[in-house]
Amino acid sequence: MAATGDAFRRARGRALSAFRHDDEYEWKGPFYFIQGADPQFGLIKAWAVGDTNNGDDEWKEEIKLTEQAVQAVNKLNPKPKFFVLCGDLIHGMPGSQWRKDQERDLKNVLKNTDQNIPLVFVSGNHDIGNAPTRETIDNYCKSWGDDYFSFWVGGVFFLVLNSQLYFDSSKCPELKQAQDVWLNEQLAVAEKHKCKHIIVFQHIPLFLREPDEDHDYFNLEKSVRQEIMEKFHKAGIKAVFSGHYHRNAGGSYRGLEMVVTSAIGCQLGEDTHGLRVVVVTDEKIVHRYYSLDELSSQGMEKELLDMLAKQI
Repeated sequence: MAATGDAFRRARGRALSAFRHDDEYEWKGPFYFIQGADPQFGLIKAWAVGDTNNGDDEWKEEIKLTEQAVQAVNKLNPKPKFFVLCGDLIHGMPGSQWRKDQERDLKNVLKNTDQNIPLVFVSGNHDIGNAPTRETIDNYCKSWGDDYFSFWVGGVFFLVLNSQLYFDSSKCPELKQAQDVWLNEQLAVAEKHKCKHIIVFQHIPLFLREPDEDHDYFNLEKSVRQEIMEKFHKAGIKAVFSGHYHRNAGGSYRGLEMVVTSAIGCQLGEDTHGLRVVVVTDEKIVHRYYSLDELSSQGMEKELLDMLAKQI
C-alpha cells in the first residue's frame, strides 16, 4: 500500500470502497473491528510545554505509539474486519506550520497496516478546525477521504459522521444541513434492509457519562445532543464510538451506548495508550480497551475469541 496517492482516501461518494454493499447486507456470523482515536501527532510535546497552540513541533513519541498500534493490529488472529481511527489524526490545526509534516509522517506509519485490514478515517476538530469551513473540510477530504459516509459489514450498518458540524457549523451551515439530509436517508436505508445492528463513529462524544450532563469542550451542546440521541434511539442505533476526550468514558441513553475511547497518543487522564477491540455478535456489541503493550504481547482474551468461534 502506498503512503501517498489514493491509499488513504478510502471513502468516496459517501461509501467505503473496501466493502461492496451487495456482498455485505446479510449477517454472516460474529466479527470484530479495532477502534483507535487521537494519534494526534504533536500533542504530547505541546501538552508537556503548556503551549497547545504552538508547541507541536515534535512528534517522535506519537510515531512510536502509532507504529506499536499498527504492529499490534497486524498480529491479531483472526484479522479484524477494519481498523477505524476516530479523529484528531494530527494536532496541527488547519493552516498551522507543522500540519503537512504531521500528515506525511502519520501516513508513513499507517501504510504498514496489513493491506487486508481496511483503514476507516473519522474527522476530528484538529483535522478540520473547531469551526470548520468548506475549505478545511475539502482539504481533509483530499487527504483522508469523505468527512461522512456509510458502509456495511456482514449485515451491520456503520455510519461515520462529521461531529464538528454538530459542534460549530457557523461557517458552513449548508454542509451541516447536507449531512442531516444524508443521515435521514441512511437511516431509512437501514430500516429497509433490516440490518442486524447500526453503529456510529464520530470524534466528539454525545456525552461523557450522563446524557444530561453540562456542555463543555469534550461533548456536544445539550439541545443538539438531545436531538441526536433521540434520533439515534428511534432508529435503533446500538452504539456510538468516539474519541476526543483522551480518556476512557461512556454511558447510555435509552439503550444507546456511548463509548468514549482514550487515545493512541497523548493521555489526559490515568489511562494507558491503547486501542479498543469491538466484537459484534448476533445479539450484542461487546468491547474492551487494551493497552498497546497488552494487545501487542497477549492479543485478544479468550472470552472475546470464543465469541468469534463460529466464524474461525
